[in-house]
Amino acid sequence: QEQLAESGGGLVQAGGSMRLSCATSGQMLSSWRIGWFRQAPEKEREFVAAINWPAISTYYADSVKGRFATSVGDAKNTVFLQMNSLKPEDTAVYYCACAPHYAGYYDRPEAYAYWGPGTQVTVSS
Repeated sequence: QEQLAESGGGLVQAGGSMRLSCATSGQMLSSWRIGWFRQAPEKEREFVAAINWPAISTYYADSVKGRFATSVGDAKNTVFLQMNSLKPEDTAVYYCACAPHYAGYYDRPEAYAYWGPGTQVTVSS
């Protein structure tokens, strides 16, 4: 069973940058997908980005394309979400989630078996 934990959230001004980390632990999967989702108050959880390993492929929501980038750390047990040109509408709790062996559709929460507790990102105007 995988365990995930996000870190790096906080408060930033509009136009600023922030990097989130997703640390994973548990069984050594031969392949996986890490997805990033976010949920603002009174809104549904929405897809942000995803990355496959070892067949590195990345996917982004239209709302963050060109501003956000996800990558795998050298140790392969940490995934990053670099967020640039942040906007107030990016304010949300950000979650990372794991889909073993690329299961399911990358942008669907139900495709992910394991979730972190989330980290708050607040972008002030």
